[in-house]
Amino acid sequence: MHTQAVLLEQPGSLALRSLELEPMGAHDVLVETAWSGISSGTEKLLWSGRMPSFPGMGYPLVPGYESVGRIVDAGTHAAGRVGEWVFVPGANCFRGARGLFGGTASHLVVPGSRALPVPETLGSNGVLCALAATALHAIAGGESPDLIIGHGVLGRLLARIAIARGGPAPTVWETSANRHGGAAGYDVTTPDADTRSDYHAICDASGDADIVDSLVARLAKNGEITLAGFYDQRVNFAFPPAFMKEARFRIAAEWQPGDLSETRDLIEAGRLDLDGLIDHRRPARDALDAYPQAFTDPDCLKMALDWSQSA
Repeated sequence: MHTQAVLLEQPGSLALRSLELEPMGAHDVLVETAWSGISSGTEKLLWSGRMPSFPGMGYPLVPGYESVGRIVDAGTHAAGRVGEWVFVPGANCFRGARGLFGGTASHLVVPGSRALPVPETLGSNGVLCALAATALHAIAGGESPDLIIGHGVLGRLLARIAIARGGPAPTVWETSANRHGGAAGYDVTTPDADTRSDYHAICDASGDADIVDSLVARLAKNGEITLAGFYDQRVNFAFPPAFMKEARFRIAAEWQPGDLSETRDLIEAGRLDLDGLIDHRRPARDALDAYPQAFTDPDCLKMALDWSQSA
């Protein structure tokens, strides 16, 4: 069995290739992918070659951990799941390529436990499930943020989820003027226009390793800073100001199954809306152009690939 897959052959070199899939086991399912999202965070680091070393890292690799589609076949112990619409947070099912992430392909073989049912009515918005669960994971571990840094997709999800979970509307900082739109029930401003210095819970989604000192200056005593982005450089900060404020620091890592379940509940209850976050959609056959656009076009908030015309 073969699949059409996006393949990062080496940093800066992308291809669309036919790859052989590993055979299904008794507990595996075969997913026919409908949509895949492109991450402008971790996948951009893979593209640029700046991704820190992780177990399983190396090239060539299939990127992606944001795919939705339908189970079209299954092993004997998962046969009852054929027909389900599922979210797949990556796969490791390719011969001749690494699957450290592995979700951006027309067909995926994954253990049934990694094919997570989501509402089919979400359509392409379903690819946002992982990022939404990541945002919820960052918020659920501490106080609801009253300041969020960055109004990209993650920052918008952090704000929407904070409100959906009953928290007060946060302030969001964004320095790029073309990303000030799209706020839903909260205010977006610039750091220079904001004079507050008593924020209790600050959540950073910028990925800027040099930002901590400026956040400590805006923190109330005993306040908390959550680092929710991915930082490819060493994070440093001056100790005395943080000491005087008795600042607390948290690092939010990847989401857990319970985070996805709560995210799905918020969506199904109508409290979390994912509309307006994917602003670019292209056929998967255009992946060689879609990836650079997703990484370099300041007007591209989030790119999704459509696999419907793929073999």
